[in-house]
Amino acid sequence: MNVARFIARRYFKSKKSRNVINLITMISVVGIAISTAALVILLSAFNGIEQMVIKLYSDFDPSISIRSAKAKTFNQGFIDLEKIKAVEGVQNTSRAIEEVIILKHEDKWVHAQMVGVDTSFLTMSKMKNHLVDGVPELYINNKPQAIFGAYLLDKLGGYIPMSDHIQEQITFNVPLREGKLRPGKNPLNVRVVSVSSRMNFNREVNADKAVIPYDLANELLEYGEDITALYVDVNDDYNLNSVKKSIQEVVGEDFEVKTNFEKNELIFKTSQSERLIVYFILVFIFILASFNLIASIAMLYVEKKADIKTLFGLGATKNTVFNIFFFEGLMIVGRGVIFGLALGYLVVFAQISLGLIAMPSAPGDNFPMLATWSDAFMIIASVTVLGLIVSYFPTKILMRRHE
Repeated sequence: MNVARFIARRYFKSKKSRNVINLITMISVVGIAISTAALVILLSAFNGIEQMVIKLYSDFDPSISIRSAKAKTFNQGFIDLEKIKAVEGVQNTSRAIEEVIILKHEDKWVHAQMVGVDTSFLTMSKMKNHLVDGVPELYINNKPQAIFGAYLLDKLGGYIPMSDHIQEQITFNVPLREGKLRPGKNPLNVRVVSVSSRMNFNREVNADKAVIPYDLANELLEYGEDITALYVDVNDDYNLNSVKKSIQEVVGEDFEVKTNFEKNELIFKTSQSERLIVYFILVFIFILASFNLIASIAMLYVEKKADIKTLFGLGATKNTVFNIFFFEGLMIVGRGVIFGLALGYLVVFAQISLGLIAMPSAPGDNFPMLATWSDAFMIIASVTVLGLIVSYFPTKILMRRHE
């Protein structure tokens, strides 16, 4: 095998300046390098986008939410909160009341989703990391406050004043559970609530959500002991599906237990599907780029026919000749793969470190990229297998046709 590799290097390498074979070989190396680099860059870009999507949708949405499988609300006494907190991996919980309401500010009316939560939700959702302005508080001087989605507050024409002594106030019009249209009877509970801050998570949250204290939401809706959901925060070191299974065993079949990935299943599955499609497209491009390699090996074989006869005369076997051309193909693929990996990861780390490309819709934010060892191994394994195939089979067929 070593003799074959030596002969391929020493005697099957024509003068670069004049030989068409060397030009085609160089084109092969460049094509393989570009397709390999594209695999590295695009998969890293999809990793970055996926992490960004997870951050946008998983921070506000709890790790696990527990809801009634039969009704919109349920009595919180029907679940054993202490047993849920005792499940390994659970680090925090929050009661939640969700309802569509009408908001009013000056002459503007907007419908929104009110989310009443315990103060522990602020920690669960990493609210401090998602504030546009204001303070992440549900109570200031024991007075209930509201945290608005950034775009929702803009639609109402509201803002966060610079002075700590002035607060924007929004009127909440909340439908009563038993509210009926009767003369002299208001089916809505009306309350003016101060705004403590604006939050920025994702488009849905920014446009529709208004977070208020659980006690205020309960008072406005007159729910008593009923809640819409129980939010559960799970430690990142634990498997989410395992914790979900344990919680499901605690609450029973009357309750629906969902992870944040299941709640946003379409978004995450779409991202993964796009990533897979791009991977297969780039693998196909790699195969197309390898056709130049086949042409290079075929032309080299034709040019070196006289040398091959000489080798046979010196006692070389068919396997020896096969190995010469096979290793020539591997060397071409190897050069392309090494250059491609180096170029690809150079671009990826330059983007991560220097932020060469900005997000089109978010000025000031760099386009996210994330390089992972699993992707590196997958890319190397893929191009190695494809390199072996495009080097082995054309050489095998060539040897059979010219026996």
